[in-house]
Amino acid sequence: MDCNKVGELILSLRKEKGMTQKQLADLMNISDKAISKWERGLGCPDVSLLRELSNVLGVNIEKILLGNLEPNDADGGNMKKIKFYVCPNCGNVLTATGEGEVFCCGRKLTQLIPKAADEIHEISVEEVENDYYITFNHDMSKSHFISFVAYVCYDRVLLVKLYPEQNAEVRFPAMRKGKIYFYCSQHGLWVKN
Repeated sequence: MDCNKVGELILSLRKEKGMTQKQLADLMNISDKAISKWERGLGCPDVSLLRELSNVLGVNIEKILLGNLEPNDADGGNMKKIKFYVCPNCGNVLTATGEGEVFCCGRKLTQLIPKAADEIHEISVEEVENDYYITFNHDMSKSHFISFVAYVCYDRVLLVKLYPEQNAEVRFPAMRKGKIYFYCSQHGLWVKN
């Protein structure tokens, strides 16, 4: 851990938040001399203070320890590059259109890699009243079910969360040139063009 880099990062994040050293110190119940020491690279925060510092500055602890926040390349929110994440602990569904670190329940999540729909994970799409009516011939038990369905077009994502023991069906407004993603609780993410 490079105390100079850590200190520079703390200084820039504190200024970004519009806080004085005293205000940051008061929020963390420590002295402003400690903040000054860190920012000058004369020492680093104690491990016991990292969680609070992370919360106050709104930055991952790992990034504080590295002393570096590398920005992602701007992608303009290109939906063609959408990534899906599902928390194995609570089932939260998260998406991103660029590079980033996604965390839930204290765990870093890995991007789901979609597989082409197969015979077991096949969907049926009908046009009904300007909507796409999508059905699945898939088990919907508590241990094996379709968790979500997402319709992704060039400028939007429509996502419907499904739950065990309900019907495996959804309706989306008909939009052209989209992809349908769906997530099986046992077999992962699938895609149909």
